[in-house]
Amino acid sequence: MRVVVTGATGNIGTSTLAALAADPRVTAITGIARRLPHRDAPKTTWERADITDTDLVPLLRGADVLIHLAWLFQPTHRPPVTWDANAVGSARVFEAAARADVPALVYSSSVGAYSPGPKDRAVDESWPTHGWPGAAYSREKAYVERLLDAHQARHPDRRVVRIRPGFIFERQTAAQQRRLFAGPLLPGRLVRPGLIPLVPDLPGMRLQALHSADAGEAFALAALGDARGAFNIAADPVLDATELAGLLDARPVRLPARGVRAALAAAWALRLVPASPGLLDLALRVPIMDTARARDELGWTPRHTSREAIAEFLDGLRAGAGRDTPPLSPDTSGPARAHEISTALRRRP
Repeated sequence: MRVVVTGATGNIGTSTLAALAADPRVTAITGIARRLPHRDAPKTTWERADITDTDLVPLLRGADVLIHLAWLFQPTHRPPVTWDANAVGSARVFEAAARADVPALVYSSSVGAYSPGPKDRAVDESWPTHGWPGAAYSREKAYVERLLDAHQARHPDRRVVRIRPGFIFERQTAAQQRRLFAGPLLPGRLVRPGLIPLVPDLPGMRLQALHSADAGEAFALAALGDARGAFNIAADPVLDATELAGLLDARPVRLPARGVRAALAAAWALRLVPASPGLLDLALRVPIMDTARARDELGWTPRHTSREAIAEFLDGLRAGAGRDTPPLSPDTSGPARAHEISTALRRRP
């Protein structure tokens, strides 16, 4: 089998390439990325392409499966830019797959595509995917779900799989995720047990997470099997303030969500943090997902608990860990995070 992967150098992409390469059924992988890595990967040929303007059809011809992972999280202050990359770019990917006659398509959706839902019980894949309109990430994920609906209606003979992960962590993604969500002002060495005295306990702050390697395994299983439809993936336990406080040897403190959101909104407006307040709104509203279908039909079982994934990530933050791909490399921030800081200053109002 030949598998094509967009966004192959990112958090999910690197783990998906490793899972695919380990399967003897896969003979060739084409990794597509805007910025190519300075390393080889088993069975993988790299192709430089931007899903917003590159002709993707020649890259997809002859593929047995396309795994679409490419996604742009920043800049949150310029939503037309992320919309062009994520919504319009995904539409171009799906159209190219149809024109290239790729028989199977696996797409990385998200828990963020779901409409607000319960935190005290788990919902299955039938829960509505209208997203949360206050967060660009959620709007875009929900819109791409509708694009897939249209793609399936036009091409009923094609196999389509939607993987909806919780929050994905591992040690080697720490540099990227700090850059995307916390910004250059967070000292990595501060994130160690005993140095952070408290963890905010916000109403609704119950989240699901999983390790990147387990996510990659789920995408490989979906690509190489005969599954169709949507699959929730996440590891146990569900994470709340008490769980996170235990990892940091801190104390959970109940705080009003409105006050925390106001502080985040002010920091975001001043370009002190890149994560928008809409992402906090989304985190407080996403439902808890039932992952039984992934276990029963994909044969997927996570090898890491959510605690282990978060603990690895925190260790990576302290060490400034990353991988040797442009999205994940600590070098992308520049010496002493100078590139991050200069970029934030240039975008100050």
